[in-house]
Amino acid sequence: MLKRSSYILLAFLSIGVGLYPVIYFIVDRKFGLLSSKTDELLNAVPWNIGFYTHIIASGIALLIGWVQFSKKIRDRNISLHRAIGKTYILLVIPGSLSGIFIGWYATGGIVASAGFICLGLAWFFTTLSAYRFIRNMNTERHREMMLYSYAACFAAVTLRLWLPLLTFAFGDFNTAYRIVAWLCWVPNLFFVRYFLLKPATG
Repeated sequence: MLKRSSYILLAFLSIGVGLYPVIYFIVDRKFGLLSSKTDELLNAVPWNIGFYTHIIASGIALLIGWVQFSKKIRDRNISLHRAIGKTYILLVIPGSLSGIFIGWYATGGIVASAGFICLGLAWFFTTLSAYRFIRNMNTERHREMMLYSYAACFAAVTLRLWLPLLTFAFGDFNTAYRIVAWLCWVPNLFFVRYFLLKPATG
């Protein structure tokens, strides 16, 4: 029951945040995280290309990635599992690279920028490793690296859970954003590590 509830919660949060970028196309985008950006940056063509590439590719990756952890789908329809996996990988490439690019312009300065750039690198390389392992027919290592990959992708969710709490606790958005730039993904990877080691340790 706990496992099923956790999976339902994962799906709910992934779908909810995965659809979140749609808001930027239907309302004035000067809200949320973008409210801290300067008009000069918001009007810069390279940044806009990077931003929209990131939210579209990453949003869809988050939206479909949770399905891959369904054992029923893997067992009953391996073709669908592979199709979703290939789509996810193709989305991670522009999603992570554009994330690295816009990370340079993160609110909060170098600390926040470093956090988001490292997140983009972690997402890219864990996904690349997962692809290389499955190409070599190493399904177990592929599974492990995909867990790390989606944990990095899930940072979009944990960021939105942590940020309002940290902003309230510190009373300062910039301070909260510097912290959340790391907090949104590093614990996710440690959680996966713990999950993978737990069966071996008893």
